[in-house]
Amino acid sequence: MTNLEIDGLDIQILSMLMEDATTPYTEIAKKLIVSGGTIHVRMKKMQEMGIIKGSNLIIDAQKIGYDVCAYLGIYLEKGSTYKNAVDALEQVKEIVELHYTTGAWSMFAKLICRDTNHLRQVLNQQIQPIEGIQRTETFISLEESIKRQISLDM
Repeated sequence: MTNLEIDGLDIQILSMLMEDATTPYTEIAKKLIVSGGTIHVRMKKMQEMGIIKGSNLIIDAQKIGYDVCAYLGIYLEKGSTYKNAVDALEQVKEIVELHYTTGAWSMFAKLICRDTNHLRQVLNQQIQPIEGIQRTETFISLEESIKRQISLDM
């Protein structure tokens, strides 16, 4: 562990909340045999340190009609177009992740779409016309086999 400002109790708190972010602080305190105030103080400290960046509600996209998860390798014409491309890609609501990468692509994106027609529309009308994007490669995910947070081992 490189950050000496967090200790085993912080790791235990984080691990419990990563498993279920709706766990009440009082329940965490009970399990860890500390006061509820201690949990609040520790959480505030970790938020101020930037370790905790918020919490999210996780939905099953397929159950609300978004059946296609695709990954997109994006080739830029030149590196200097990166910032403008990111600004434009940020406007595409179907992009849920975007990474600046090494290797074959300049960027790698994850998209969630209703179906393949929706994906084709997003690619043809919103992404490929962006200035600086030379071309893209699309990969459709057939199944998400593993999805997890990093394991916090001390």
